[in-house]
Amino acid sequence: MLTISQLAAYAGVTVRAVRHYHAKGLLPEPQRDHSGYRRYDATAVAELIKIRTLADAGVPLSRVRELLVADEADFAAAVEQIDRRLRAEIRERQHHRERIAKLAAGDSLALPTDAVAYLGRLRELGFSEHFIGGERDAWILVAGQLPERMSFYMTLKQQQLEDPESLALYRELAEVIHWEADDPRLSAIGDQLVALLEAAHPDGAESSVDAAARIPDDLARLLDELFVQLVPAAPRILQRLRERGWTGWTNLKRIDRT
Repeated sequence: MLTISQLAAYAGVTVRAVRHYHAKGLLPEPQRDHSGYRRYDATAVAELIKIRTLADAGVPLSRVRELLVADEADFAAAVEQIDRRLRAEIRERQHHRERIAKLAAGDSLALPTDAVAYLGRLRELGFSEHFIGGERDAWILVAGQLPERMSFYMTLKQQQLEDPESLALYRELAEVIHWEADDPRLSAIGDQLVALLEAAHPDGAESSVDAAARIPDDLARLLDELFVQLVPAAPRILQRLRERGWTGWTNLKRIDRT
């Protein structure tokens, strides 16, 4: 969980801006903990980045709430309306038009083009919007902190989608999103993950690709938290992985038994 200062730093805004978005009703204000501080989770970071991106693009704050919850058709219509307004403004505001135009595709909000292509590939393969939405929020967090590594990550993800075994596991995990926390099939999913991990690392060593793909620990914890929030069965899966000698989710690694 994050303080308001940490939340602001992750999203690239000021603490004052966060409080302003609270006052405008754009970002829910959490309850204070026993120490009297407000604590924020991964979902709040993703929402704040979306708000910041829309605001930076010239969208009036009075319209931001509408766009955050709009479906694709309403979103496109709203973007077009804003674009018409921007065309009427003076030349020094022209760059706002260009940023608004990028929003028409929906997934382009706060994500680079290769990440949008990855989400598009998931749609082509028939994954649900619920699953894709979770992927989108996770990569928004990564892109906000590691923009220079997004191309590398997206190349790895596209390669995984081309691998039949990895794709099959992806499809099963997409179904797990809808399972209850006590579903009896969860242990088998955990075992399947372990089997893939051990096949890829028979000697227990981390490959150079795995090392390059490793996410910084603080961001990995935030992504793991997002996984737990989005997937009711996540704690059971993580428990099964620990039972089989693995820990983490974003940065899966063997538990050191020494």
